[in-house]
Amino acid sequence: MSIRIGILGYGNLGRGVECAIKQNDDMELVAVFTRRTPETVSILTQTAKVYSVDELINKKDEIDVLILCGGSATDLPAQTPEYAKYFNVIDSFDTHARIPEHFANVDKAAKEAGKIGIISVGWDPGMFSLNRVYANAILTYGKDYTFWGKGVSQGHSDAIRRIDGVADARQYTVPVEEALQQVRSGATPELTTRQKHTRECYVVAKEGADLARIEKEIKEMPNYFADYDTTVNFISQEELNEKHSGIPHGGLVIRSGKTGWNGENQHIIEYSLKLDSNPEFTSCVLVAYARAAYRMSKEGQSGCKTVLDVAPAYLCKQSGEELRKHML
Repeated sequence: MSIRIGILGYGNLGRGVECAIKQNDDMELVAVFTRRTPETVSILTQTAKVYSVDELINKKDEIDVLILCGGSATDLPAQTPEYAKYFNVIDSFDTHARIPEHFANVDKAAKEAGKIGIISVGWDPGMFSLNRVYANAILTYGKDYTFWGKGVSQGHSDAIRRIDGVADARQYTVPVEEALQQVRSGATPELTTRQKHTRECYVVAKEGADLARIEKEIKEMPNYFADYDTTVNFISQEELNEKHSGIPHGGLVIRSGKTGWNGENQHIIEYSLKLDSNPEFTSCVLVAYARAAYRMSKEGQSGCKTVLDVAPAYLCKQSGEELRKHML
C-alpha cells in the first residue's frame, strides 16, 4: 500500500515535494491544501486534488503524513503543533534558535494525539545536523564549523518579504573565504558569526515604501540578520527576475580534530552540498522523513522527533536485509 501524502502550501517547497513524491513509488500524493482559491492552483499530479486549507482537517482519515511547506517566520510555529493534533506531520522549521521551543510545542500536541511530528527536516537543520553529530562523536577532541552558501536562503528571503513595504526579495548567504581556508588548513580558529558569513539582500520595494526603514528592519532582525554584516540592495522586479530567479544553495560541515595520546595526528571530516535547487533538495529530504514518520507511527510511536532521533533505515524504501546487503 502506498503512503498517502498531503501537502500544505504550494510554493517552491510544495512543488518540490510533489516532484519528489513522483520519484518514490511507495508514495502517492493525495491532496494539496492552499490558502489561495483552489481553482487558481494548478498542480502536476493528475490523480491528486487541490483543496482549501479550511478543508484540511476533514481529510485527516485520507492522509498518512502531512508535509508542511510554509515559512519558518510565522507559518510553521502555528501550523505544525496545530496539525499534529490530527496528522503525522513533517516540517522544515529552520530558525535554529527557536527549535527547542518549537519542539516542545509540537511534542505536546503530537503526544496527546498519538501522532508523530518530525521537525526541522532539510539540509540545515537536517543533513548538516547529522554530520555535526557524527563528527563530534567520532573526533571528540576538536572543533566543528558550518559554512553556508553562496546561495539563496528561502527562510531569510521569506522573512524579508514579510516586512511591510517589501514586494519581493532574495537573500544570499556568502561564506567568508579567509575563514573557510583557515579551517580547511587544519587550524581551529575561534570565529564569530560575523567572521564566518556575510548576507547579501536584493529587495524589491513597493511603490512609495520607506527604503531606509526597510533596510533598518532587515539589518536589525534578530535570529536572521542582526549578527551578520548585511548588505541591502534595492532593485526592480525585472532585475530580480532576470538575475536572481534561481534558488541555488549549498555549504559545508567541517570538523577538525586530533587523535593519539598527545593529539599528534590531525584529521578533517568534511561534508559538502552543491545544490542547483535548494527547495527541491529540501523536498527530497522531507519526503524521506515522511516515510520514516509513517513507519514510526505504524510501530505505535508518538511525539516530536528530529533527524537526530530517526534511524537511517527508516528513511529508505529498501528492507533491512537489502540495506545490509547493498549499503552496509
